[in-house]
Amino acid sequence: MGRGKIEIKKIENPTNRQVTYSKRRQGIMKKAKELTVLCDAEVSIVMFSSTGKFAEYCSPSSDTKSMFDQYQQVTGIDLWHSQYERMQSNLNHLKEINHNLRREIRQRMGEELDGLNIDELRGLEQNVDEALKLVRQRKYHVITTQTDTYKKKLKNSHEAHQHLLRELEMREGQQAYGFMDNDPNNYECAIDLAAAAAAAAATGSHVYAYRVQPNQPNLHGIMSYNSNDLRLA
Repeated sequence: MGRGKIEIKKIENPTNRQVTYSKRRQGIMKKAKELTVLCDAEVSIVMFSSTGKFAEYCSPSSDTKSMFDQYQQVTGIDLWHSQYERMQSNLNHLKEINHNLRREIRQRMGEELDGLNIDELRGLEQNVDEALKLVRQRKYHVITTQTDTYKKKLKNSHEAHQHLLRELEMREGQQAYGFMDNDPNNYECAIDLAAAAAAAAATGSHVYAYRVQPNQPNLHGIMSYNSNDLRLA
């Protein structure tokens, strides 16, 4: 039993319409390939679906452009004339815009002012004043930003300098008292020495001579006092 004829009209169901298009597109492409091989014909097919999807086929011995050129020669229809006219019109429009912009630039530089009337000169003056105002605002903004940046850098440098000075003073003080940070015995001896000096000052005694040798493992016993070293006031 053969299939019945399908009525040729638009398929209303979108899914069925897309499925039918896909199947028949593949069939047309297959027939075009067979026609190219069997008959040595030059075949070119261009298709667009309802969703805008593009599909094409061209014989391996040719290309789409050469097929269009051959079509123009046979039919006498110029396919590129309208496109060329649109491109030429667009080019002329862009040239005019470029010419006007260049003339405006020259006028802002004080050139080609002879053909301007009083209104045009007044408008040009206002445009130049507004442009100058914007340039000055931008210049002041850049100067302010750079000044703030330099102030921050100067402050950081000053703080780093003060920190290095404090570290240097601490190291000099440690060397003067003859102890190192990694030696707790020397640190305790330095505290005892400072306490003894404070007690002597409180009682009115005078320490005339004492000697501390730095970088020694223990300061106890290093200090030597004679009968002439300490005298009562």
